[in-house]
Amino acid sequence: MAAKSTPAKAATKKSTGTTKKRATKKTTTKRRSSAAGKKLVIVESPSKAKTIEKYLGRSYKVVASLGHIRDLPKSKMGVDVDNDYEPHYISIRGKGDVIKGLRKEAKKAKAVYLASDPDREGEAIAWHLSYLLGLDPKDKNRVVFNEITKDTVKNAFKEPRSIDMDLVDAQQARRILDRLVGYSISPLLWKKVKKGLSAGRVQSIALDLIIKRENEIKAFVPQEYWTIESEFKKGRSKFMASFYGTKGKKQALDNNEAVQKILGQLDKNGDFNITKVVKKERKRFPAPPFTTSTMQQDANRKLNYRTRKTMMAAQQLYEGINVGKDGNVGLITYMRTDSTRISSIAKHEASQFLHKEYGAEYAATKPVKGKLPEGAQDAHEAIRPSSVFRTPASIKDYLTKDQFRLYQLIWSRFVASQMTPEVLDTMAVTIDQNDVQFRANGSKTKFAGFTKIYDKTEKNNVLPDLSEGDVVKLSKNDPQQHFTQPPARYSEANLIKALEENGVGRPSTYAPTLDTIQRRYYVKIEARRFVPTELGEIVNDIIQEYFPDVVNVGFTAKLEEQLDATEEGQEDWVKVVDSFYKPFSKEVETAEAGMEKIQIKDELAGFNCDICGAPMVIKMGRYGKFYACSRFPDCRNTKPIVKEIGVVCPQCKKGQVIERKSKKNRVFYGCSRFPECDFVSWDQPIGRDCPKDGHYLVEKKVKGGKQVLCPNGDYKENVQK
Repeated sequence: MAAKSTPAKAATKKSTGTTKKRATKKTTTKRRSSAAGKKLVIVESPSKAKTIEKYLGRSYKVVASLGHIRDLPKSKMGVDVDNDYEPHYISIRGKGDVIKGLRKEAKKAKAVYLASDPDREGEAIAWHLSYLLGLDPKDKNRVVFNEITKDTVKNAFKEPRSIDMDLVDAQQARRILDRLVGYSISPLLWKKVKKGLSAGRVQSIALDLIIKRENEIKAFVPQEYWTIESEFKKGRSKFMASFYGTKGKKQALDNNEAVQKILGQLDKNGDFNITKVVKKERKRFPAPPFTTSTMQQDANRKLNYRTRKTMMAAQQLYEGINVGKDGNVGLITYMRTDSTRISSIAKHEASQFLHKEYGAEYAATKPVKGKLPEGAQDAHEAIRPSSVFRTPASIKDYLTKDQFRLYQLIWSRFVASQMTPEVLDTMAVTIDQNDVQFRANGSKTKFAGFTKIYDKTEKNNVLPDLSEGDVVKLSKNDPQQHFTQPPARYSEANLIKALEENGVGRPSTYAPTLDTIQRRYYVKIEARRFVPTELGEIVNDIIQEYFPDVVNVGFTAKLEEQLDATEEGQEDWVKVVDSFYKPFSKEVETAEAGMEKIQIKDELAGFNCDICGAPMVIKMGRYGKFYACSRFPDCRNTKPIVKEIGVVCPQCKKGQVIERKSKKNRVFYGCSRFPECDFVSWDQPIGRDCPKDGHYLVEKKVKGGKQVLCPNGDYKENVQK
């Protein structure tokens, strides 16, 4: 039988229950007060927030604004030109919940810190946040750091500052100038040319540079010239030398007659004398660490990364990657910089690493210093690894392929910049017979220096041991005809370099600029080079005629200098904008009155629509030209424009082989009867069969020219130039 509960026991139970409830309530209250007492930190991205929160500990809560939260409206100019260019900012559409959440967190926080990126744009984001959250911009609530590592972040929070209004003003001025240009010219282009077009300060200059280069290529007249490459031997050793000139003077060979005259002066079986040998020691110094521009250029050249891809991977490396036991760590310093400066701590770390891994002879006592480009602010360090001891190999398993390759490039460039130069033994030899001189140059690495890690581009060309007075024999002569080549089209790397050298744009502008001119179909990419489109040339002609200052490199570079001066507090941003807008607004009025409507006429395709029978025309689309029915929109029949190469399909013997392009813009060849015939080839069929096995032959590009070969066997023949 169960024991009955006595009144005393019941009282005890009741008392214990009440105590537990009180204890639970007390604990909950304590937790709430603890949560309310936290310091709030606002950054741009969730990954950055995650990394920083780990370093700051429990007394901080780190949240992300997800980039900009306020901007000029998209539907109108948003700038009051009659009232000191007062901008009308609005909350960005879709950011309502984010702003609501930030206000809620800020209301209950003990303190609020704004830790957006350490540049003009980051300062502007902090200023917009302070406005929306009702913070005083003069309060010391702005925290900046150049790298996201534990010590750097903690030290930054020990010295918060107020928002730098000079930086904010410089960013506002740039944003307003871009808005005034874009929202003044773009509607004109819509009205007079085609809807969806745009114009901007930096993009217009980039487009102009590409078109000027294309015009140079079209106007280029090749000039013939010849070279004579000769092989000499001393004993069993053979080496190459090039014709230099006669009687000690350099001589150009303009044609075959000049070549034959030189060859006629030589006794092929006679002795050739070594008349001069110059031996020197040459040093090759490493390049400084990366700036944004040089990183984008090297990633384009060496990794074949587009600028957008480079900046995306760099952003991820900067904000933090989970590297195992250390958790989320910012692997590189801030990636938007035009400085080559390195902190003393980073130099010391690099020296320690080099002494330990390679030896004292590889560590430079006075590392190379990069020359700052004109207008560079030197506000940040160069791009470098946050810890040189975090080698690419040690963290490879935690990175994506793109992240790893870029980190390896940044790490090796930085380490190399702190190393000693490569030392080369060089030899320049002059060979003479009958007053005809040849020259040979050789080099051999004596000490690897920085090339132990980076930029092993120069190959050794070792000459035999030669001295003045030695006699050598001629093995063979190889005269070759050449023609001068036009300047190359711009690659992404070369265009960024040109913009930087001209003082146009800043580190943060290059990637979006190149992206915009491609999205608008002002340019297209062929063989990794920019080619202007017909539409791009039309837009450029209009801007050249009606808005010359916009594409004037000197004018734009001066404007950039004024924006930099605004950042330093030396210029008033309203005056900078006013000095540009007053003459520009007159140009806009002239253009509105005088610009003729440009019709991009549809060219007849020469055949009829196979659906309705109306004539087909050639239209300009976003991705180039295509065939469309002239009765559009009543008939929506379209066809791609294909290029026949004059070869019958080797598979079905009925269709024509046509040139096509893959999704990645790579040229390939297929049958015009696709999908009935699925013939496809990356190499161009030439319309002949292999004499060995009867398979169709293709023409393939190889180093130094082209070859005709059989994909099935070892038959090949060289294509004559």
